[in-house]
Amino acid sequence: MAVNKNALIRYKTLDKCFSNSYRKFSINDLIEKCNEVLSDHYGEETTVSRRQIFLDIQFMKSNAGYEAPVESYKDGRKVYYRYDDPEFTIERKPFTNEERLTIENTIELFSRIKGIPGFDALDSIKSKLTEVKDNQSGNKMIDFEENEFLIGIEHLTPLYNYIKNKQVLRVVYQSFKSNELQEFIISPYYLKQYNNRWFLFGWNQKGEYIQNLALDRIKSIQSKNEPYIKSHIDFTEYFEDIIGVTNQIEKEVVKVKIRLSDNIIPYIKSKPIHGSQKIIDNILYLNVKLNYELEGEILSYGENMKVLEPLELINNLKQRINQLKDFY
Repeated sequence: MAVNKNALIRYKTLDKCFSNSYRKFSINDLIEKCNEVLSDHYGEETTVSRRQIFLDIQFMKSNAGYEAPVESYKDGRKVYYRYDDPEFTIERKPFTNEERLTIENTIELFSRIKGIPGFDALDSIKSKLTEVKDNQSGNKMIDFEENEFLIGIEHLTPLYNYIKNKQVLRVVYQSFKSNELQEFIISPYYLKQYNNRWFLFGWNQKGEYIQNLALDRIKSIQSKNEPYIKSHIDFTEYFEDIIGVTNQIEKEVVKVKIRLSDNIIPYIKSKPIHGSQKIIDNILYLNVKLNYELEGEILSYGENMKVLEPLELINNLKQRINQLKDFY
């Protein structure tokens, strides 16, 4: 059962509709839902025809598809569609031999790519595919740190496509510091994950500066017919001197000196805080820009870390610790 990406999105969308026992779906409802999901996914208006949805239903019911128990029923003059087995979902359908072979070939390809610069992230994907291929019993053998309840993740794919297509965006945003909505016109450049949250980096066309926006604070995104300002930033270099996502361009890189407790040294060696990290005896040295994320990283180790310099960082940490004390 070889299917393209568009078809797979439609099948998954229809599957959710058919298994929804709290709402009735006519053919027009199904078309509208598929159009909505596809448009959100690609970041531009996408439509499917009535004929296509009928063909999708026919395929899903067939032996070549999912053998899905889709039934039609009348309520008044309208015809609605649902699964006659409310427990059925294509997500639990075992792989066909062809699908399993496709996954195996993908895993083999990722194994051959391993070690090539720029493809490090494929190791995680390969592990996930291996888990899916080897284990369809429902008993997980490997667990990845993911937040399935993460707010704003639905913006990720549309933003990726907006970046790829170089489209200017109108972003309605609500920061953590204000209850008021803000509106930004952005040329989007880059997406980065940090601490299990996603951030969009782009050029603020009114303020003329690089801006980062947390996806979970984005309220709406709309493409605009305005000239796109191309990026001249190497984002690998942009993140070299910082921990996290906050890079104040005017700030200088400073040397940070931290005393480590004996029991935490092996952990810090095996999981470096930053690429500039050096450990001599029980002293950790970093060359970074000071920012909020660096402070949070240090505080997360509690009494196992003591900053010796610079003074600015020590004072910032003291202020945050005193604020924390006031809560208790």
